[in-house]
Amino acid sequence: MRAVAYSIRSYEKEPLAIANRKKHEITLISNALCLETAEYATGKQAVIISDRDQITPEVIGRLAQLGVKFIASRTSELKQVDKQAASRHNIKLAVVSPYVKNEDSTVGLNAYHTQCANETIQNLDSWQNERCEGDSCSAAKECGSHIIGNELRTRLNP
Repeated sequence: MRAVAYSIRSYEKEPLAIANRKKHEITLISNALCLETAEYATGKQAVIISDRDQITPEVIGRLAQLGVKFIASRTSELKQVDKQAASRHNIKLAVVSPYVKNEDSTVGLNAYHTQCANETIQNLDSWQNERCEGDSCSAAKECGSHIIGNELRTRLNP
């Protein structure tokens, strides 16, 4: 799958590259996703965002015009995304599982970035392998979290 990751920080690059294992063609940029930077998504099926990206209805509309079908967040929440606009444009959204911080902040941060990277790639894998079944989704199918008709369906841990 072709994707572009916005708001990438230097410490996020290695965990994402390791998790990806060259399966997906991911362009990493440090710019936040906004109307002006949405053009980087030209020719991409997915965008990968952080909590620093504000995804307005205008941005969603532009991404849809560019052919983007999926938005994967590297966070456990989608407060920064206009979910109604994504639903109107049939763009699927995915989040990563919430992370419980470890007492050791260095180990905890490394583990957090590794978890985010692994789950982000798992979401891309699911979409690429067409394992996301939309409204007939069964959370037990490990398809990750997504938005359908403004309803957040979350992953159930087995």
